[in-house]
Amino acid sequence: MAHKFINEIAPGETIDDIYMVREPILRSTSRGDLYIAMYICDRSGQLNGRMWQATETIYNSLPKPGFVHIQGRSELYQNNLQVIVNNVSVVDAKGVCLEDFMARTDKDTEQMFKEVKSIVGRIKHPQLKALVGEFLADTKLMEKFCNAPAATKLHHNYLGGLLEHTHNMLRVAVAILPLYPNVQTNLVLAGIFLHDIGKTEELAYDMGFSYTDSGQLIGHIVKTLLMLNQKADALAAKGTSIDESILDALGHIILSHHGQYEFGSPKLPATAEAFMVYYIDDLDAKVSQVTSAIENEPGDSNWTGWKNALQTRLYRKRIE
Repeated sequence: MAHKFINEIAPGETIDDIYMVREPILRSTSRGDLYIAMYICDRSGQLNGRMWQATETIYNSLPKPGFVHIQGRSELYQNNLQVIVNNVSVVDAKGVCLEDFMARTDKDTEQMFKEVKSIVGRIKHPQLKALVGEFLADTKLMEKFCNAPAATKLHHNYLGGLLEHTHNMLRVAVAILPLYPNVQTNLVLAGIFLHDIGKTEELAYDMGFSYTDSGQLIGHIVKTLLMLNQKADALAAKGTSIDESILDALGHIILSHHGQYEFGSPKLPATAEAFMVYYIDDLDAKVSQVTSAIENEPGDSNWTGWKNALQTRLYRKRIE
């Protein structure tokens, strides 16, 4: 029987299929009854899952993440689709077609990486060029860079998502930089290329998308800064010194690219280049969130359900 993908599920359907379960949590209702909250996923998306009248034994048996056979039903709750799980059993990953469960960019990764290298190849500043070249020469790191997701949930959360996100940002920068001649092009391009490189170590994506222990403890922003300094040290050992002012300017872009303290940014943007990278980053992430939410919303309503991350419902009707 063909797999029923998440984005094909409509309200009121019987569910009897294999899915990936992520982040199961054992909770109790106001009456003290146990239930399990979880994400039910495949490559097409994810839904909230709820198993009422659960037990600690069932919860402890669930992989975190892993594959399970779910029997239940789909329903709308506060205008959002969810799955009510009646029965769940663990499935051996060896018997599962992983391509059904690991979302991947639909764009050509080889072509995107080629274009990324071409754009950063325009960097003329010798020290920034050397730093970027040191990262590009790290073949194992670049393989991770081309395969990693950009996030676990909100935007570009699929294999190749980090490359696609970076590629999009670089193309936006190339388009708008001529409008702002006082902004340092070399610094912006280097900053965009490197701003999220620490996600190659922050995120785990061998089975579902989650955080490594190190990623949870340190985070990609700090990891990126550490990687930058490691590459600078490697260059110094080869006889190419990077000025402290260069590392500070690039490091500031990395540390401030989330733009606001409440979004996990250790610093607020304080240079034109940092502001540009922050806004391009936010633009690409937000548009990815919005279009994905609109495309994956079940039903034919003109409006999506409430999207907490965006603090709004989204209008879906096109005027074409």
